[in-house]
Amino acid sequence: MSSSTPARPVLQLPVGARLWWTALAVVAVLLLLAYLVAFDQGAVSRSGMYLHELMHDGRHLLGVPCH
Repeated sequence: MSSSTPARPVLQLPVGARLWWTALAVVAVLLLLAYLVAFDQGAVSRSGMYLHELMHDGRHLLGVPCH
């Protein structure tokens, strides 16, 4: 005889709620990326120049003034 324990219920969100939270996360990541590329000017990348130069080239590629 084996004794089985009932499975714990998993929190299930409705499809609309999952879509809403996914869209919100995507927008947040895109806003962060837009900030880093367009407006950062090196504040985040103080420890090294690689990230700063990468974002600087991205600004030139997108036509954002940076000088």
